Parts: sequence; C-alpha cells; structure tokens
Amino acid sequence: MNFSALLRLMVIVVQLWPCSPSPQNSSALKTVQSFTAVRRVKRDWLWEPLFVTEEQIVLDQVYIGQLKSDLDKQDGSLQYILTGEGAGSIFFIDEYNGKIYVTQKLDREKKPFYTLRAQAINRSTQLPVEPESEFIIKVRDVNDNAPQFLDGPYVATVPEMSPEGTSVTQVTATDADDPSYGNSARLLYSLIQGQPYFSVEPKTGVIRMASQMDRETKDQYLVIIQAKDMVGQPGAFSATATVTINLSDINDNPPKFQQRLYYMSVSEEAPVGTAVGKVFAEDSDTGDNAAMDYFIEGDSSDVFDIITNNETQEGIILLKKRVDYESKRRYSIQAKAVNRYIDERFLKEGPFEDTTIVKINVEDADEPPVFTSENYVMKTVEGVLIGSLVGVVTARDPDYDGSPVRYSIVHSKHLKRLFSIDEHNGAIITTEPLDREIASWHNITVTATETRNPEKISEANVYVQVLDVNDNAPAFPKYYETFVCENAVSGQLIQSISAVDRDDSEEGHHFIFSLAQEATNSSHFTVKDNQDNTAGIFTGKSGFSRQEQFFFYLPILIQDNGTPPLTSTNTLTVTVCDCDTEVNTFYCRYGAFMYSLGLSTEGLVAVLACILIFLVFLLAIVTIRQQQKKKPPFSEKMEEFRENIVSYDDEGGGEEDTEAFDISALRTRTVMRTHKPRRKVASEIQSLYRQSLQVGPDSAIFRQFISEKLEEANTDPRVPPYDSLQTYAFEGTGSLAGSLSSLGSNTSDMDQSYDYLADWGPHFKQLAGMYTSHKSVGN
Repeated sequence: MNFSALLRLMVIVVQLWPCSPSPQNSSALKTVQSFTAVRRVKRDWLWEPLFVTEEQIVLDQVYIGQLKSDLDKQDGSLQYILTGEGAGSIFFIDEYNGKIYVTQKLDREKKPFYTLRAQAINRSTQLPVEPESEFIIKVRDVNDNAPQFLDGPYVATVPEMSPEGTSVTQVTATDADDPSYGNSARLLYSLIQGQPYFSVEPKTGVIRMASQMDRETKDQYLVIIQAKDMVGQPGAFSATATVTINLSDINDNPPKFQQRLYYMSVSEEAPVGTAVGKVFAEDSDTGDNAAMDYFIEGDSSDVFDIITNNETQEGIILLKKRVDYESKRRYSIQAKAVNRYIDERFLKEGPFEDTTIVKINVEDADEPPVFTSENYVMKTVEGVLIGSLVGVVTARDPDYDGSPVRYSIVHSKHLKRLFSIDEHNGAIITTEPLDREIASWHNITVTATETRNPEKISEANVYVQVLDVNDNAPAFPKYYETFVCENAVSGQLIQSISAVDRDDSEEGHHFIFSLAQEATNSSHFTVKDNQDNTAGIFTGKSGFSRQEQFFFYLPILIQDNGTPPLTSTNTLTVTVCDCDTEVNTFYCRYGAFMYSLGLSTEGLVAVLACILIFLVFLLAIVTIRQQQKKKPPFSEKMEEFRENIVSYDDEGGGEEDTEAFDISALRTRTVMRTHKPRRKVASEIQSLYRQSLQVGPDSAIFRQFISEKLEEANTDPRVPPYDSLQTYAFEGTGSLAGSLSSLGSNTSDMDQSYDYLADWGPHFKQLAGMYTSHKSVGN
C-alpha cells in the first residue's frame, strides 16, 4: 500500500467518522444505555464493539472495545497507540492487540462524550502502517439522578366556591438525566396530600379544584405533590413539593345582626349629634365584601340618624333633633344593614341585607326655663316717660307646670341702663328717656331662672326699636359764605341753599324755604323755593354800597313736613364786595376782616410795616448773641480729651510746672516709632529757637516742623488718632525770644546754655540775671 493510498484512506476515515455523525452512519454513533465503542469494517481498521454502563463499579479495568488493523499478522510487529481525551488516565489500549479498557467510573451528567485518536506503527521502523484515525466514545445514560422541584415552596390563591376543574397553579420538577434516552428523565406527578379537594395532572403538574370549597369553613390547604422519574416504574427516583393554597373571599354571605332587638336611652338634655348607641351586623366575608351601610326606616328618621364606622363596620345611631321627655318618652326605630358591594352571581341566594329593631327611651332631665321665643322684637316711641311699658317676655319651667321663674336683664358695665324688667311677670319698662337720633335700636339680654333650682338659667334676646318723633327742626347743612358785588343787578342769583333734618321721615323729607317775617319788607334780597329741598337767594335791587352797609343778615325760615311740622330760622350772612361781575372770595374775606377791625387799607399797611421792622430787629439781635456765644475750636471735644491735654495759661513757670504735673505721662511708649529714632521735642524746639535767632523768625521753619510731626503721627499704624494732641505755637516775626513754652524744662541745665538770654534786650534782663546766677550756683 503506497503513501497516496494511505492518504486517501485517512480522508475517508475522517469523513466517515466525524464528530457530528452523518445520517448514513448515525446508527454507529447512536447513544444506548451503555458505554459504546463502534465497530466499523474498513480496509485498514477493524473495530470490535464492547460496552459498559456508566454506573458500573470498576475494580481494576473493564474492556470496552478493540482497534485492529487489517495489516496486523498477530505476530507483535505492530504497535497500537491511543491519544486524546482521557487517554492514559481513563482509557488504556493494549499496544499489541488494540484492546481498549476503561479504568474509572464515568458520569454522563459531567461529560457525555470523549474524542480520541488511534494510530498503528511498525515496531521495527517506527513508521505508521495506518493513518491516524479520530473517533468518539459516548457515555450512555443510566437513571442515577432524582427529580428536583427548583421553584418551591409554592403558594397559590384561588377564589372560594370555584367550580370543579378550575386551575389553581402548576408545579414543575427537573431531572438531570438524559431526556432523549430511555425513561430516566420522564416524570410523572401524583397527589400525596390534598384529596378530595384538589387533583393534579400526571404529565403537566397542573393542580386543579376537585370540588367547591367555602372559605368561611376553611381558608387554607396544604397540598403535597410527588414527581417520579422513569414514568413511575419500580426503582424510580422521586421528590415532593408542598403547595400552600389559599382561598380568597367572595361576597357570598349577607350581613346578620347579632341581636334582633336593641335597647337604648338618651337624655332630653342631649344636644343634636349625640351618639345614642351602636348596632352591629356580622358578615362572614372579609374586606370590601364585608363592607355595609346602615339605614333607618320609618318615621323616626327625622329624629334619629345612623352612620357607618368603616373600620369596625358598626352602625352608630345619632340624635338628629332634640327630644323632649314631656312630649314623647319612647321611640321604636328599625335599622337595616345592606352589603355595600353585591356579587350578582349570588343574587339568587337571597337579599344581602338584614334588619333589627331599636327601642330608645327618653330620660327626663331638669331643664332650664324655656322662653316662648328665642328672640323678641319690641317697639317704643322716643321721648316716652320713664317707666313706660316696652313689652313682656314669658318663660316656663318645662319640668313642672306652674313653677315660677324669675326674670332679669344682663346689664353691661359700660352702657347706660335704659331698661328694667319685672322679675315676676317679665314686663320691660324704660328707666331713661330714649332718643332715636342717638340710638334707634337697643339689644337686651333677658334671663329666666328657676326658683326651685337657681342653677337652671336660660337666655333670650330682646331687640327694642325706637320709633321716630318729629322733634328736630330742619337747619342749614353747613355755614354758607355769601357775597354780592356792589354793582350787582336785580334778580341775580347769589347763593343756593339746602337743609337737613335729623328726624326720620317715612315719606321722605320735604322742606319749605321762605324769608322770616321780619325780613319780608326788605327789598334787598328774595328767596325762591325750588320745591326740591333747595332754594335760591336772589338780589332784590340793583347796586349795593359798602360804605352804606357792609353786611346783610338774612333770616331764612325752613319748615319740614313732619307731624306736627317744625320750623327753624337760620341766618344767612351776605357780604358786599368791591367787584364787577365775578367775586374774588379772598379779597372779599380780607375786606370783611378789615371792616370787622375798623381799619382802612392804609392803616393795615402801616401796622404790617411796623411788625416787619420789629421782626427784622429781633432777628438781628438773636444773630449777634449766637455769634457771641460761639465756642472756640474743639470746645465740644474738650470734655473728650480732658485726660490727654494739659493747658497752660502763662508763658511758663519754670520747674514748678513739671512738678505740678508729670508731662511724661502724656508720652505713650506705644507711639514710639521704630523706623525713625524719636528726638526730644524740647531739643528740637530749642534748635528752632536758635535758628530763628541767627537767621531771623521764619514761619516756614515751624510749618515744616509741624508737617513732619503730622506725617510721623499719621504713618504710625499702632497709635489710635486720639492718643495724644500736640500743639506747636509761634510768637510772631517781631519777637526775638520765640516761644517760652515750658516743654523743654525737663532737660537738665547741663544740656542748655543761657547766654543767649542776655541778647534778648532790656525786657528780659531780669530773667537773664536769674538764669545766670542759677548757672553759677550750679557750677
């Protein structure tokens, strides 16, 4: 056999023995319930099948098949070699005869097949006599795994009274064995516990209702389902699962009252809304199926009402209207409970409602007196005599007929007592005159008290209306300023007037205007009634003269339409003005004022001029005094700086000044500046003095000195601005002495020379002698 023939044969082997078998040779690779080695007759390889099951106990090794070349002469010249998955560890081959052995127990669930390669070589030449062949060893399944319920525990809910065959839930078990081979993974479901209420489909595991069940009898069931493999045959493995099945509620029960008759009582003093009692109807259902509403049937629904407590499902009977023991002492009502939600499937079972009887007794109570009316309205005329009857209130004791009560009025501390009441008969009378124009209504609170039980008191409101009497005459609504020009013509309107009346007229006010009797003969002015509660004042002649008469006083008569009618006289003042056609009211008032003072215009001007001169003179005096009283600069701040400033009134007193006050206390060490050495003030001033004596007084030197000191103080950030106040003075350009300030007196005589004092002239001769002698003594 040449090399090309071997290559061609190897290709045929690979095609005929693929990892995925073709339909023509699928029978050679078909899985059976044993370990399989496939025999194939070929021109070069010979196969002899032998199998062992995966669960077989391997003590040493088990023969499972043989590989053999057709060139094998059985003389030991050929060597068989096995390679691939498990070769040498799980599978071994006899290198002389090609027999294959398995040495370990195999598990299909861990590895279902193995891929190996076989080769035959010449022992002498170590050359292959057959091409390398690949083959697959499949592990055939055995039933070595039990079923398992992986989704447990199971809980299911189904409505109560569900018909037979209703699906409840489905349970599913799994088996790790091969489902495509044999019956190892074919499961069968059965019911261990749950008969006769439930059943299970053997193949699908669907649990169904086997009969109708009532939740009110039992609401939960425990069902045990068993799953067996190998279709339940003997020797099969099995597993169980527990299913908790709950019955959900449906509205299949009507409400039922616990009692057929209830007894309750309520006091006649109980206010509206009082809870009288409770009724309760039981419903075996739960949730919304047990919800119910209560009603009251019959004529008693106007006195009592009933509401539902949604939490406890109780019916609460409430008082809808006050009850009276003396009127009715007993009530009998019928209460009904009805399911709020009705299931139409159970309407044929009957009405989902129930009724009961409630008897309610009214308890007697000692009630306060009862007025015949809660509010009384009375009327009286204003101006009636004190002690006049206004009206009568009446109250009675509802518990005892004929029991007397006492009446009284609740008076306010801040209001005037206008009424009183007879405590025995309730008659209200006036104690003060009433005026409608002050108050047209009065509110009174009247109390009634039982004589046998003073704690029982009731109140009633009395409203007294004061009727109007025409006791107020009409009058002008305001003060009228009336003017007339000197050249006014006859019949000219100079004023429109109206009237007001404090009285109240039912028909409305109607006023009549006219001139008073004493003015009717005057021809200066006339009054025209407009018949609309207004009137016009007209001139009765042409031309008026201020010199003849400055004011006219016109009496206007106003009459109302009351019963009896009242009349009042109101005076209208007419002022004559110096004008043409239009009246300048300001000028007219000015002229009237002058006329009332008896002054002419020229006289008034003179008086005003005098007043003006007096005011100017007074202002000048005040200004001069204010200037004289002005304080010197910083006078307002002297009090603030009194601890830091020392003032000297003389030119210097020598050493006595420093002994009287230690000026070193004014020098705060914190103001010392580190960036520039501080020189002594006295020495600096002394130096300036000497410079002034040599070159003559110059204010520029002192201005420079002060500027340096100011800059030094301003640039020191550690010193507050109010720490110290330094003052530098200059005697003037005409003095050769300069300043005699004692600031330099703290320096010793050794630091100074007083020879310059002799050069100051005769005025300082005595001073020069004092210091010269002092120096000689010191030396």
